[in-house]
Amino acid sequence: MSSEAGKLWGVGLGPGDPELVTVKAARVIGEADVVAFHSARHGRSISRGVAARYMREDQIEEHLVYPVTTETTDHPGGYQGAIDEFYELAAERLAAHLIAGRSVALLAEGDPLFYSSYMHMHKRLCDRFDVEIVPGVTSVSAASAALRTPLVERDEVFTVLPGTLPVEELTRRLRATDAAAIMKLGRTYPNVLRALKDSGRLDEARYVERASTAQQRVIAASDVDIAEVPYFSIAIVPSPSNNRDVAKPTGQVVVVGLGPGADRWTTDEVRHELAEATDLVGYVTYVDRVPVRAGQIRHVSDNKVESERAAFALDLAKRGRRVAVVSSGDPGVFAMAAAVVEVAAEPQWSDVTVRVVPGMTAANAVASRVGAPLGHDYAVISLSDRLKPWGIVATRLSAVAAADMAIAIYNPASKSRTWQVAAMRDLLLEHRGPDTPVVIGRAVGSDDETVRTVRLADLDASEIDMRCLLIVGSSQTVVVETGSGAQVFTSRRYPQS
Repeated sequence: MSSEAGKLWGVGLGPGDPELVTVKAARVIGEADVVAFHSARHGRSISRGVAARYMREDQIEEHLVYPVTTETTDHPGGYQGAIDEFYELAAERLAAHLIAGRSVALLAEGDPLFYSSYMHMHKRLCDRFDVEIVPGVTSVSAASAALRTPLVERDEVFTVLPGTLPVEELTRRLRATDAAAIMKLGRTYPNVLRALKDSGRLDEARYVERASTAQQRVIAASDVDIAEVPYFSIAIVPSPSNNRDVAKPTGQVVVVGLGPGADRWTTDEVRHELAEATDLVGYVTYVDRVPVRAGQIRHVSDNKVESERAAFALDLAKRGRRVAVVSSGDPGVFAMAAAVVEVAAEPQWSDVTVRVVPGMTAANAVASRVGAPLGHDYAVISLSDRLKPWGIVATRLSAVAAADMAIAIYNPASKSRTWQVAAMRDLLLEHRGPDTPVVIGRAVGSDDETVRTVRLADLDASEIDMRCLLIVGSSQTVVVETGSGAQVFTSRRYPQS
């Protein structure tokens, strides 16, 4: 017995083709005293088969057989208990060789540290023995090669996902990335198929089975027989810019909301639509918030030409372009959705698909900064009289104030509209007490954000500009001191008459 402990090698064998075993991996396998490998109870080890040509006849072999894979077990700890016990016992079998001074090559399909069984041995042995990893070609790389399609380029994002994730989470992540690989298929494939469909990525997705081997199979993900999906398969979603098998998108307009300022408030669904678009159309300030993408055309304009902007977007779509019309906040709240839908109702655009993807609106963002001032019934009113006469604005303000509802005030002032805030204050004071809380949120979500609460009687119109949103409380809105400071809320309960 050697007085010196042996070395553990985590050896990546690549995706299955023995010729994809690296030179170093072949050397380590050939020199090792012990070659260890896993298999299910049927005893057939894929890794042992790949490494066979590099092994010696006099080597000790440690065949580590899983007690359970997908079947049920009567182990008192259930499936996880059975697997944990197996890994502990297997690690001790290898430790005995290492203590005896023998070198151990533990084989792993693909790469040892990429969804591999090797990792469970590594975590149990790396603090006790000298360990070295020999990386291997991953199944993702082999699948990409089988497709003969680049996955990503430039600044595109590639995501590796386990098929064991819940459908909703898979869907969310597929929408948020340019390209993806979904692993751990087999019994999970029905859920994977649903997530691909729900995320709008099914037409792009390809299914690769046993990549790099003689049994390799490549087909459209939608054509797979879900009853015959082996574990050694993978779904690949190349980025749209690299997927030659997918037809160019048909013309359509999608109106999206970026949220009220912070990038983190832009939803994954909106990010996906922006990534898919061939053209962006919108007010220059909003379009500038969207990261520049190679090949995507940006059409910016002034904020006062909504109908013209809508017609321009629809015309682009009619010519086969996929157009994202960009709004701040939510596109359906005093933004571009209404303009696009209105113009799209004209007969000349009848063959153009129009969709609206929601975003967080400024009222909810401002409310969140102070607590819950919109906790009960509330109204949303634009103070701008550019598209409707002031008389209508005043009538609505008085009606809502008389109904004792909180009010979110959009577009309170601009460089050319300077008197409306004071007029609003005076109208509201006819129905509300002077101590009514008014939340003033300015540039919420940006580096210039300020949020404060004043009395309605003290609302100073000169301090309000076009970047502000106001929330005027009802008779039930109160300001309270909490451990987090002053908070504003409107109770969900209303006093009985």
